[in-house]
Amino acid sequence: MAAEPGAEHRPLIIDPAAPGAAAAIAELRERPGIEVTDLRAPLRAELAEIPEPAPRAGDRWVYYPWRNRLLGLPAEPEFRAVRLNRNRNKLTAEEQAVLGALRIGVVGQSVGHAVAYALAQEGVCGYLRLADFDAIALSNLNRVPATLFDIGVNKAVVTARRIAELDPYLPVDIHPGGVHGDSMPEYLAGLSLVVEECDSLDVKLLVREHARAVGLPVVMETSDRGLLDIERYDLEPEREPFHGMLGGVKAADLRGLASRDKAPYVMGILGADQISARMGASMVEIDETLAAWPQLGSEVMLGGALVAAAVRRIGLGGALPSGRVRIDLEAELDRVAAPEIPAAAAAAPDELDPHLPPPDASDVRTVLHCAQRAPSGGNAQPWTLTADAGEIRIALRTDYRTGLDHRFRGSAVALGAALYNARAAAAALGILGAVELRESDDDGLIAKLRLGRGSDPALAADYPWALRRETNRRLGAGGALDGTLAAELRNAATAEGAMLRIVDDPDALAEAAAILAASDRVRYLEPELHRELFDEVRAVGDDLAAGIDVRSLELAPDEQVAFEVARRPDIMANLRDWSGGAALGDSTRDRVLTAAAILVVTVPAETVDAPGLTAYARGGAAVERVWIAAQRAGLAVQPISPVFLYARDVSELAAISPGFVDTLTSLQGRFLHLVGVPERETMALALRVSRAADATVRSRRRPMPGVDTSG
Repeated sequence: MAAEPGAEHRPLIIDPAAPGAAAAIAELRERPGIEVTDLRAPLRAELAEIPEPAPRAGDRWVYYPWRNRLLGLPAEPEFRAVRLNRNRNKLTAEEQAVLGALRIGVVGQSVGHAVAYALAQEGVCGYLRLADFDAIALSNLNRVPATLFDIGVNKAVVTARRIAELDPYLPVDIHPGGVHGDSMPEYLAGLSLVVEECDSLDVKLLVREHARAVGLPVVMETSDRGLLDIERYDLEPEREPFHGMLGGVKAADLRGLASRDKAPYVMGILGADQISARMGASMVEIDETLAAWPQLGSEVMLGGALVAAAVRRIGLGGALPSGRVRIDLEAELDRVAAPEIPAAAAAAPDELDPHLPPPDASDVRTVLHCAQRAPSGGNAQPWTLTADAGEIRIALRTDYRTGLDHRFRGSAVALGAALYNARAAAAALGILGAVELRESDDDGLIAKLRLGRGSDPALAADYPWALRRETNRRLGAGGALDGTLAAELRNAATAEGAMLRIVDDPDALAEAAAILAASDRVRYLEPELHRELFDEVRAVGDDLAAGIDVRSLELAPDEQVAFEVARRPDIMANLRDWSGGAALGDSTRDRVLTAAAILVVTVPAETVDAPGLTAYARGGAAVERVWIAAQRAGLAVQPISPVFLYARDVSELAAISPGFVDTLTSLQGRFLHLVGVPERETMALALRVSRAADATVRSRRRPMPGVDTSG
């Protein structure tokens, strides 16, 4: 078999299906000393583990003449799918494809070797053109990742061979004679960008002069204090080379200068006040105790990383203007400090959150205290409690609204729960009177409880449980509800004019878990909902009089880590862009799957033509009565508010989550169908009930306001 052009740095790729391929492969196998390795099966085993793997594209045999090795590989699409799989999602598939079309030239193969290899390794180019006239010497091996076997071999050849052994399908051309004035137009032709890493000052300027003429960006890294230069001649065709720091000097002016004569220009580029002290001292010693410019291998590798990052930014159209920056690792190491250790989440003593009213509390204050213990979304307590000697008033506050609390419907549910608690306390004290619940344009939603001399045994029995009621987000132990308990829970809802729908079949619970987990994903990914979610969560040391104590989330250690990661809007933005984040709903999914049932309290829409806030308040009273009944029966209760809970049509879903309207429409439809909610009913709240240990902490409440008992 005749030697192929470029055989000194290019592997020979053979398609077994091509004419004459069988004979060529057989001839290679028979050559003395050749080593044959078939990697097709193990690489396809890796491919099988990748979601959405590339389609089969056949096999190839790849011959490396400088190693006398023959490899069996999958064809390029499958090979690249495996090799670049771990780039995702640092690079998306779409970004990888864009970058894979870049054609990049690298002039100089010391730092340039590290640059070219980093670009090839990340797959951020589809073609490389390398130039260097010099050969590897032993003194190069402190920074060029070559070996003793490469001494005497052209540097561009060494780089190309190493890249070929990484990816035989990446086209790499070399200019082993380097570049000069006559060859520069040919060298730059068809390139997207050029990386300049050569030692010759005149060639450095020459590259920039020609790149500016054809509108190519130039990137350079100097291996001292991480200096990175960007010159965007594609955006600024009139820009002076080296940012104008050399004045009007031309490449021809620098050709043939002695080291001493070059020094002013080198300092003009680097800045005498910016170079490291050791580099400055070393430059004084060149031609004395040093033969050449010193470089460290670690600094060269850093240069490869910096240039690769700049190429990615330019290739993807990101913001990267002309200029320079230093990524000085030595300076960063000077900033090493002990990390801040988060304070342990110590349990709060019960006396900080008394659930019983003060022993000397008046009847009115006792009723108000019980009303204040009602549940509310995000523990916002969206009400104002006032009283005089004859009446308790609970008014809806509208300054706590969140996206989930669409049109204050969730707040109305909370107000209804507070009213139920007030009634239970009044019944236990024998001062129960008439109830009025009304909504007006002027006053909003207001509940009034007249204090009289009445009682109600069922309500009175709920009073101590209203004080003990808690949210419990612990994982459950499964096990369906028995028929008697299910009937008791339904009766509790019916007693308040509502209905209760129970989901406890394992398959139905699995479907509910999937729906509610997907809804949680939207809550994390929709920017405003994400902000509101983490505004609600309080850490130990924060004001816990409102909001959700993070300890009450009952997160396992791995869930705590995931929760802290999920706090970051920038991470959520990436997941949103990638249509990812399915794992964001894992905590909710796991809890629903360990539930005994999901209880959904609904109210009849025929109460009013379009359920107003009074209907939701009645639903809130039913929610509290069902919650207390479940907790009295030994069940742990957790409210669940899917994003779509209080939206009644597509326009309202769009107002809650502009970015996920279609997703939420589908989830809402699936959930209503699963639960069996007819068109003329509306949901007040969903409760997850389970068999679990007691909650770690209970939510606190704001201090009680002063109470006017005169008159």
